[in-house]
Amino acid sequence: MAEQRTSSPAPAGRGPSPIVGDYHIDPGRSTIRFRTRALFGLLPVRGTFMIGRGTISVRDPLADSAVVVEIPAGSFTSGLRMRDRHVRAADFLDVHSHPTMSFRGRLPDQGEAPTALHGDLTVRGVGQPLSLTLLSVTNTDTLLTADATVTIDRYAFGLTKGRGMAARYLKIAIEIVATRDT
Repeated sequence: MAEQRTSSPAPAGRGPSPIVGDYHIDPGRSTIRFRTRALFGLLPVRGTFMIGRGTISVRDPLADSAVVVEIPAGSFTSGLRMRDRHVRAADFLDVHSHPTMSFRGRLPDQGEAPTALHGDLTVRGVGQPLSLTLLSVTNTDTLLTADATVTIDRYAFGLTKGRGMAARYLKIAIEIVATRDT
């Protein structure tokens, strides 16, 4: 039976560390979900982005670890075709000129169990620092899963169209499944 380790963030930041190695994120088993509001905050909007590809490099010490993720901007879906087309257009994501968003992150030096992932998110060519809260990290011999959350201010990336019609903040929930190179 495969060894399984779980790291759940604890106040003291202690617990098992992920297994050292290089992991490839499985786009078919990983999700980026968002929640926001529209029409002056009256309507909830939920949707997803796909992960195109990504890698997680776990190192010892953990502070030397890195995460690189590419997100196809055109994968934005909210369940309303007209809204999806508008968000993908030049007013918002401009997928024609900027087909990919990216995140490059690193774990802070904080003890054994990581509780945050700091990095830079790039949207439409604009990079901004971002800190994801790691809710859980589970690891077997060949599989790493992680759940994280973050709130993104779209104005920080120059996405200021539709004030009032589209909310400024998006609450993001990320579920990652990655397989370790053996």
